[in-house]
Amino acid sequence: MTTAKNLAIAVLVSMLITAPGCSGVESTEYSQPGWRIKSDKIDLFVTANGGHLAPVRFDIGADSPVQPYYISPWQDEGLTGFGDPILVPLRGNWFGMPFGGNGDDVNGENHPVHGETASSKWRFVDAASGGGVTTLTLDLETKVRAGRVTKTLSLVDGQSVIYTSHKIEGNAGKMSVGYHCTLNSPEEEGGLRISASAFEFAMTCPTVFSDPADGAYQALALGEKFTDLTKAPTRFKDAPLADVSAFPLRKGYADLVQLVKKPSPSPAWTAATCQSKGYLWFSLKDASVMPSTLLWIANQGRHDSPWNGRNRCLGLEELCGFFAEGLGGSSKPNAINQAGFPTTVNLHASKPTTINFIEGLVGVPEGFENVKTVKFGDGKVTFVSITGKAIAIDVNYGFLQTGKL
Repeated sequence: MTTAKNLAIAVLVSMLITAPGCSGVESTEYSQPGWRIKSDKIDLFVTANGGHLAPVRFDIGADSPVQPYYISPWQDEGLTGFGDPILVPLRGNWFGMPFGGNGDDVNGENHPVHGETASSKWRFVDAASGGGVTTLTLDLETKVRAGRVTKTLSLVDGQSVIYTSHKIEGNAGKMSVGYHCTLNSPEEEGGLRISASAFEFAMTCPTVFSDPADGAYQALALGEKFTDLTKAPTRFKDAPLADVSAFPLRKGYADLVQLVKKPSPSPAWTAATCQSKGYLWFSLKDASVMPSTLLWIANQGRHDSPWNGRNRCLGLEELCGFFAEGLGGSSKPNAINQAGFPTTVNLHASKPTTINFIEGLVGVPEGFENVKTVKFGDGKVTFVSITGKAIAIDVNYGFLQTGKL
């Protein structure tokens, strides 16, 4: 006999299958099960395991949609026995809490790499479409530090923009958090041009990030501050400076660079322009919440399994944290927080904390090259290139403060 509960579930499934923008919510991409939502501009997939976004296909009017996000090369190889559970779905963009490696216990807590939010199973809550907005809601009960995180992904018709929020409840104490956006690499050397809103300083990783003893290699110096992304200090006397504003460069190395920004009335931004494929990827954030941008510059510099010298991707990661040091390194005195920039947020068990984020993609004309400045006004964001060309697109950037569309 069909119970009322089963009937309700059947009705819900039917609604999800037929609702505009929600067609085929459950899906599998590159060996990982998850969920898909669509708008008229974006086809977005998120894994159940870890809540990683990718593939995300942006239709910018070309014959073939653009898929800018990285997907690890072992996804369809059937590998097992990963030391770090995050490696199972590794792709695109995920939310880290605590953000980073988390190799050490902190107050009795032993978190996995980038936290449970990046490697545990998320639960489907809802999918809805109405008023030109399509939304997918997932949640996760954290166990290492008991609480709940609710992930909301929203697409707006007519916009090639993803609006993301993570609502953290029940957790208390210091926490490093961040969005780990990871982009595919073009084939041509230096094919991605990276720029960012004004920052106080950049810094190379203060510890060995890529250890030759582990089959990994890095090119940049340890713990050096600089202000020009084209002049990052290296380990090499014959080539003391390197350009980290372009990717891929320096084949065979993997490095980290952290940029820190003061809060401002307008959103902070990061951009990557791929002129050969005619697009600009961007992200927007509130620098008072996530003051840092971490560049993970991975150009086939890791040779242990499953990387095997084949991994090439660029992380443009927005965070409140200290490099990839996790909760331990972020909650202690470090070179970033001693310079006046927070590396943890304070969570309160009785008061939810919501962290909002925006990312998107737009086509660029020939000769655009790279972003120099970004202007905000009247629900539009205008990207101005170093060559003077400008592109204006609709973005509800007030979402960063309000969480509303």
